[in-house]
Amino acid sequence: MSDSGAGELKVEIADMEVLPCSEAFGRGASRREVMRLLIAAGMSATAATLPIFAGAARAQTPRAGGRIKVATATSSTAESLDPARGLTQADFSRVHMFYNGLTSFDETLTPKLNLAEEIGSSERATVWNIKLRRDVRFHDGSPLTSADVVYSLQRHKDPAVGSAVRSLAAPMDEIAATGPHELRIRLSGPNVDLPLILGLWQFAIVKDGAAEFRMANGTGPYKCQEFRPGVRSLAVRNSEYFKPGKPYLDEIELFGIADEPARVNALLAGDVQLVSQINARSAQRVISAPKFALFETRSGAYHELGIRVDQVPGSNPDFVLAVKHMFNREQIRRVVYQNFAVIANDQPIDPTNRFYDPSLPQRPFDLDKARFHLQRSGFANQTFPLVVSPAAPNSEELGQLLQQSGRQIGLNFNLQRVPSDGYWTNHWGKDPMFFGSVPQKAGADITFTLFFKGGGAYNESHWSNERFDSLLIEARAESDTNKRREMYGEMQRLVHDSCGVCIPVFASYLDAHVSNLKGLRPIPTGSLMGYNFAESIWLDQ
Repeated sequence: MSDSGAGELKVEIADMEVLPCSEAFGRGASRREVMRLLIAAGMSATAATLPIFAGAARAQTPRAGGRIKVATATSSTAESLDPARGLTQADFSRVHMFYNGLTSFDETLTPKLNLAEEIGSSERATVWNIKLRRDVRFHDGSPLTSADVVYSLQRHKDPAVGSAVRSLAAPMDEIAATGPHELRIRLSGPNVDLPLILGLWQFAIVKDGAAEFRMANGTGPYKCQEFRPGVRSLAVRNSEYFKPGKPYLDEIELFGIADEPARVNALLAGDVQLVSQINARSAQRVISAPKFALFETRSGAYHELGIRVDQVPGSNPDFVLAVKHMFNREQIRRVVYQNFAVIANDQPIDPTNRFYDPSLPQRPFDLDKARFHLQRSGFANQTFPLVVSPAAPNSEELGQLLQQSGRQIGLNFNLQRVPSDGYWTNHWGKDPMFFGSVPQKAGADITFTLFFKGGGAYNESHWSNERFDSLLIEARAESDTNKRREMYGEMQRLVHDSCGVCIPVFASYLDAHVSNLKGLRPIPTGSLMGYNFAESIWLDQ
């Protein structure tokens, strides 16, 4: 066990390279890369240009105490303290404040032991035995037991719960306590990625029998003192937290500010100390302001256009191909994301993933091909609604660029601007064409299962492909990495060729904060340390 109370779980997964500055210098990193590393470490870009690299490498000792206000990019009256049903950044952040999972992720997306003290498998990764820590208590003072974990995992399988990860819990055929602090999970088929799955925030552990979530009773670093959906939450330090010395802050007030310029203005005015998901165009404002810092997390996150393939016009494959060829990806990377992104190829596995297929031909920006497919679809010279919202980052800019391309080939998009509140429940996945925002997942299997498997919880384009679903199951049971890579490569091709999801780039997460807020580390599953910032951050003065 480390001094943070989290042990290391040895599981081979795709690593995201995160280099310390000294190592970056040693291998001849560019000035831009070094600046990004320093910014990711919490240093302002101004300071990153100064010759203080030796001092920057010196570790700082966290200080206890202090209060901060945090503004996320989303807010909704449908917010929930139920980990299974969270939909917004605010929900995900609160889960990490008030609850814990059996595992959690580090900067390389390696799963680490959290509430679990030991996890082992047998029968070709079909049977998993878990031992729990014995020093963990819920906020009401009751001890954590295997009954709590069994209940927490089982409830995801109940359709009435409405769990966002029901498809990931479905293969758990048996979830049974084998002792007060031990349990067994028997899967319907092998899955070497179970420890990664258990680290998802939706699988956070609640108390046995919990059904009402007006307040939170978890094991997390903070206790819930107030929760008003769509307004704010107030978290106070859990003095009996099982990780020694953590958390550092006394209080965190969290709320959403949907308007991005308003979020940045609130930070620069001193009204909040940490904001999530700022626009790349706002980065220079933060960098140039004294006593503020930009925090970049490079990841496989993407902001996509979803075209439902079970509705007109997306049910016509030529229409979908026309739209995909209309994306000027280099322009989007440069203009919309200010180079805080890499080019994507209409499939969700990014180049940092060990299962990324570099042999898949890059789809070009080609208006001649777009015009050809549009004519074949029969939808030329027609107008279609395209839903954009502040809730879906950069959707307005992406929609406008798509609108401009469409005008050149005889396709008209009517941008329908809708507010953030209610966007994810009323428009995303329901309208014929809309934008989404997908954080990087811990593994290819999780991404494919949630977003592309037929009937998956987040299968936004309602795409279904029998060959894809069959490969998904086969890949989970395959222990040979090369064979698994071949399967995932074919799945990337299937998504690229026929799915209704258009992915132009993989975008970095950009957060901003006061410069004396320390402890942030880039965990690429989401903004704000994969939303798990609460137990790690502290104020320097």
